[in-house]
Amino acid sequence: MMEALHKKVEEALDTIRPYLEADGGNVEVVEITEGNILKLALKGACKTCNMSQMTMKAGIEETIKRAVPEIKEIISVN
Repeated sequence: MMEALHKKVEEALDTIRPYLEADGGNVEVVEITEGNILKLALKGACKTCNMSQMTMKAGIEETIKRAVPEIKEIISVN
C-alpha cells in the first residue's frame, strides 16, 4: 500500500519537477507516515528561495492533492 502511494506521489511530483529544476531546485519525498502525512524537503535553490512557501502551497500541494487524494497533509521539513 505505502509503496503504491509513494509511486503516485513521485509521479505527481515528476509533473512539476521540470519547473523546480529550471530554477535550480527540486523536491524530495522524506516520508509518508501511517496517517498518510507526506513529508517533503525542498532541494537546491528551492530551499533558500523566498518564494519556496508559495511554491510548496500553490504548486506542490495542489498537484499532490489532485493526483493523490489519499494524502491527508503535506509538511515541508526544511
